[in-house]
This record gives sequence, structure tokens and C-alpha cells, in this order.
Amino acid sequence: MAFELKPLPYDPASLEPYISATTMNLHHDKHLATYVTNLNKLIEGTPLASKSLEEIILTAAGDPEKTAVFNNAGQAYNHELFWSCLSAQGGGAPSGELAERIDAAFGSVDKFKDEFKTAALGQFGSGWAWLVLDKGELKITKTSNADLPLAHGQSALFGLDVWEHAYYVDYQNRRADYVQAVLDRLINWSFVAENLKKAV
Repeated sequence: MAFELKPLPYDPASLEPYISATTMNLHHDKHLATYVTNLNKLIEGTPLASKSLEEIILTAAGDPEKTAVFNNAGQAYNHELFWSCLSAQGGGAPSGELAERIDAAFGSVDKFKDEFKTAALGQFGSGWAWLVLDKGELKITKTSNADLPLAHGQSALFGLDVWEHAYYVDYQNRRADYVQAVLDRLINWSFVAENLKKAV
């Protein structure tokens, strides 16, 4: 069964002024749409065509002959997660178990943000910054291009796209301002908490 381009979970303009409707429409309707289209073409008529996105990623990970499949499947997976990591009602601080775990792992929410920002800015070129659950512990990681925690046995709780197409229209070369805006104004802590419950 072919994968479909799912609609954004909110109006493209709802994240303004931090991320513009122009960026969201380009990001979703052009970049993500291309990954989904390419993935469908690559798996058509192969045993992968009947597998889930997660199964495709795990099958293709580390296989040089399936690099294109991995890249397009990974980006399709990453973006579906990313959209839900953002909310117009986001920002602020987490609560409950998530807050306790962040305090235990990083010292405080502010220290988590500082470490996460360092990872996001330290990702050379295109890639992602992540908050993951790894063997029961919260960790901050980063990956290049389409790579993702799933391929490394980790559960992604929060992912931030730091490919230039995610922010360049709005922030030009100021990746730091984009990262800070997401952490302060858009991070969907409720969704991150849901991911933690599923992963534990």
C-alpha cells in the first residue's frame, strides 16, 4: 500500500510569528511531499511495499543498497513526528513525570534547553536534534540528514528539524534564533509527555 501525504495537524499559519505559513507550506507541500513520493516509487513492487514505515526504516538502516529508501522513509517518519512536536499553544515548561525526568537528567528545564540548543547548533549541515529515551534514560542526541533515533534503538520524544528548509525563509542563517523560538514558544510538551509514556 502506498504511503499518503498526511495533512498538517494545524493551520499552516498557526505557528506565526515564529514559523510562517510560507515556511510551513513549502516544508510540508514540497519537501515532505517529495520524500513521500520518492519513497513510494522506490518500494513499489518490492517486499517493502507491504511493510510499515518503521519496518522499512529498520530494514533499510545500514544497507548501502537501500540508502535512498532509508533517506526518504526516515524523512517521512521524522516530519510526521516533527509536526506534532510543535503547537501554537506550546512553550512554557513540562509537568509531571516528564518534568521530573528532565530535572533528573539535565538539572532543570533551562539546562535542558541550553544542552538541546547546543546540539541543534552543533549539527553541521542538515540534520535533526532529538530528546530521546535510551535504555530508560533521557538523552539529547543529533543525527545527520535523514538519520533518526529509531535506527539506533532509541525512542524519539521530541525532534527538531535543523535542515535549512525548516527555517531559512524566516530566519535566514540565524539557526540559533529558530531553535530558541521553538524551545521557548512552540514545543508541544503534552505530545512529548505522551511519547514518554509510550516509550517507558
